[in-house]
Amino acid sequence: TTVEAIEQSLYYVDRSDKCNLLIKLIQTENVGSALVFTRTKHGADRVVKELLRNGIPSAAIHGNKSQNARVKALGAFKDRSIRILVATDIAARGIDIDDLTHVINFDLPSVPETYVHRIGRTGRAGRAGVAFSLCDGTELKQLRDIERFIKIKIPVVPEYSQVPAEETKPAKQPRGGQQSRGGQQSRRSQQQRPARR
Repeated sequence: TTVEAIEQSLYYVDRSDKCNLLIKLIQTENVGSALVFTRTKHGADRVVKELLRNGIPSAAIHGNKSQNARVKALGAFKDRSIRILVATDIAARGIDIDDLTHVINFDLPSVPETYVHRIGRTGRAGRAGVAFSLCDGTELKQLRDIERFIKIKIPVVPEYSQVPAEETKPAKQPRGGQQSRGGQQSRRSQQQRPARR
């Protein structure tokens, strides 16, 4: 029920374009305050670096940050000095943030339950909540697992989406139509087969 109450959107994007899309969404989708989830600590730092370079006040919290740095970042986020907090799942545990308008999955989690925990941080106390998920071609399995778990097909935003590379590759067609057990046509059987008259 919590998941259904949150407005969820899916964006297919190449991994190399994720930062550009994230910046575009923050600038155009009325993002008041967002918790952005990355898979790794290094990824969180890289995202913050790109956001700051584009004039978007943000900070990262993860295990490599000192306790003082994490407290400072969280304080700045709560008093709206910054509006984007980039975190790993472990670092975000125990963080209580009121009035969080958006959760953005920069990287999809490998465990479906984690997706539910992430997006459940927005839309609390009867407020509207929004969750964006950026999915590249390597994350299609995680996406299918998440959708199976939440029993919802996350709506794709077509105007911002690129079809993942894995979905655009045509299936390899065997030459001549007949396949051996290994999936390729046996040349031997071609040579021995008598011509039809």
